[in-house]
Amino acid sequence: MFKGNLKYIFLICLNVMCFQHAHSQQKVLSLKEAEQIALANYETIKSKTNQLNATKANLSETRTEYLPDVNLSAQQVYGTANIQYGPSYSLNGSGGVSSVGPILNQQNWNAAFGSLYVSNVNWNFFAFGRSKEKVKVQKTSVLRDESDLAQEQFQHQVRVAGTYLSLLAAQQLSKAQQDNLNRAIDLQRVVVARVKSDLNPGVDSSQANAEVANARILLTNAREFEQEQSNQLAQYLGIVPPQGFSLDSTFVTKTPANSDPQSSVNLESHPLLRFYQNRVAVSDEQAKYLSTFSYPTFTLFGAYQGKGSGFGSGYLSNQSDYTSNFGVGADPTKFNYLLGVGVVWNITNPFRVHYQVRSQKFTSAQYQNDYNLVSQQLRDEQVLAETKISNALKNFHDAPIEIKAARDAYIQKFTLYKNGLANIVDFTQALYVLNRAEVDYYIASNNVWQALLYKAGATGDFGIFINNF
Repeated sequence: MFKGNLKYIFLICLNVMCFQHAHSQQKVLSLKEAEQIALANYETIKSKTNQLNATKANLSETRTEYLPDVNLSAQQVYGTANIQYGPSYSLNGSGGVSSVGPILNQQNWNAAFGSLYVSNVNWNFFAFGRSKEKVKVQKTSVLRDESDLAQEQFQHQVRVAGTYLSLLAAQQLSKAQQDNLNRAIDLQRVVVARVKSDLNPGVDSSQANAEVANARILLTNAREFEQEQSNQLAQYLGIVPPQGFSLDSTFVTKTPANSDPQSSVNLESHPLLRFYQNRVAVSDEQAKYLSTFSYPTFTLFGAYQGKGSGFGSGYLSNQSDYTSNFGVGADPTKFNYLLGVGVVWNITNPFRVHYQVRSQKFTSAQYQNDYNLVSQQLRDEQVLAETKISNALKNFHDAPIEIKAARDAYIQKFTLYKNGLANIVDFTQALYVLNRAEVDYYIASNNVWQALLYKAGATGDFGIFINNF
């Protein structure tokens, strides 16, 4: 019995140790790995990729529109051939039955098979560059969607990096609040012991209990914020359901290798500005394409047909000259061909097209205004980025001084309080100052990276951030 229990206890201990080892060995998610996962999984990027593929397919289809239309048709029918004098009009496409035969003075119901085989070609060979302009519109549309995908990928990289840094900061804040709670609990133990020994008034225990409660609230809020950032990062990575992440502590332990890198990307080459510029280009090409509808269209056309009929050539004088034999009606006996050149010009089109082109040019001007606004915003952000980096570096250099002084003051007040040489108000003030200093310290280095990321987003060069470890 004893050996069995010992074996059971051993297995439990082994499982606990394995679980703790697995937990401690949780894979660290580097920022570069997070970026790769995000670019592969994020649904908006997949959506814009499919949009680009659709536009490329439209371009391929547009290139084939210049080809001539070649139609083949065949029909075999059975019916009568009575006609009469009189006008008619095909109202709403509802024309009558097309019958060819003699005009008789009375109705008859003689019926035979007939057939018609036709091939025709229509080619709009010249329309003042309309086909070429339409191809240009589709080409610029492809460039627009390519730049749209590129700017979405760039912005998503910035979003992922920002959320990565925010989650890392949230984890450090949780650690700071946990340390603060531990110190508050230590204070509570000392106070309770001294109150029980009548060395301190009983109100000190109430103060200590309040500090513990406040520390627990701060820790709960910090963990809630950490969970929010973790969920946001999981969403950007396309991971379902959300999970916890072990992140690279590089962004906490050191600053960028180059705190003021210079971008190699011109402002005009910023992914966002390229997209806005390509929107203008598409609109300009559409205006040129619309203008071609003011001109006529020149067409080459040709047709060749064969026709068969069960009615004989003497049917006019002899209404018995017909046969209901299918083979006779289906076999073509008369043939015709036709070649021609035509031109079609709706002379009222220029009046309509004028306003269509004018409207499109206003759209181009609207897109140009959007481009100018974004360009100005990016210029302002580049200036602000330099200020952010400078301020973040100053804070990073001051943070160690703040936390050292706060720790020294905490140790001093703690020692004095334990020996009855300081009151609890002085000690709790030192506790608060140390907690604030730790928070500032953990945030300081993170803010340097955040400022550098802000500059990367403003300049359009993500490399100055991701390659600056």
